[in-house]
Amino acid sequence: MNKFNCKMPECVIEDKIGDVEAALDLVTIPDDVKEYARVRLGETPETRTQMLEELRELIYQRGDITPVKMDDEYLLRFLRARNFKLEPTYRLLENYCRFREENIDYYENVNPMDLHYIGDLDILSVLPYREQNGRRIMIYKIGNWNPAEIPVDDIFRGTLATLEAGMLEPRAQILGGVAIFDMQGLTMNHVWYITPSVVSKVIQIMATSFPMKISAIHVVHESWIFEKIFSMFKPLIGNRYKDILFFHGDDMKSLHKHIDPKYLPIVYDGIRPDYGYAQWFSSLSSDQRVVKEMEQLGYVTKPYIINENS
Repeated sequence: MNKFNCKMPECVIEDKIGDVEAALDLVTIPDDVKEYARVRLGETPETRTQMLEELRELIYQRGDITPVKMDDEYLLRFLRARNFKLEPTYRLLENYCRFREENIDYYENVNPMDLHYIGDLDILSVLPYREQNGRRIMIYKIGNWNPAEIPVDDIFRGTLATLEAGMLEPRAQILGGVAIFDMQGLTMNHVWYITPSVVSKVIQIMATSFPMKISAIHVVHESWIFEKIFSMFKPLIGNRYKDILFFHGDDMKSLHKHIDPKYLPIVYDGIRPDYGYAQWFSSLSSDQRVVKEMEQLGYVTKPYIINENS
């Protein structure tokens, strides 16, 4: 048996430090995060009310997009992603709607738990705690991906389901998240599968078409093969993303300058165990509000059993 003893709807996770929170917090906004939102995003109760009204009016006035939802909580994540600036918010919402329409099979009738094998293979994971600045950490280990066996579309499905669930948390909407791309084990075989279409979708998800702020992207264990892949992305990355992109190679002390080792797995010279993708979605079966929100986005959230010996 591994360190997880999981059977839906409950999931017990090893937690020696006492700050593990795999379940989503859909309500709490600590005072320091509220102050961050006021200073960095321009968010106050007054601006929220005003900008929600203006955004909704603009949607009706232009009539060229049909958002999945129109409630305040849903629209608010787009305003927060663009610092309460109306036109950039509308463009983001427009891009998001278009991306969904063009890739509806990433959403409809997708059960995130059916993609648990991506986590079992340690390709994608979300740590069930927040780092020192209150942000969630998402980790990709691209070298563990076998493109011949796992369609890249499944990686996108798992990514989007993870982000959509994460964006239900007000703190994530305000503070954004941190991504670690671990390139250990990357081969030329991966390069052949990184097509222009794949590059375009990655840019859409990370930069132009999803209401998720990325505060930092950390690349570790990169090699000359990674440089070949990155050369396809580099011309498409805006200046802001160049400012939040950090390369560390095999130097974990360099990574620790940004993320305290207290909040990193042992593999990155931290002190934490590895946590899997499946545990991130264990909250779907226990929090009916999360279930409802995900189903409204088109996901299927039927009960799922995690085999204790998997």
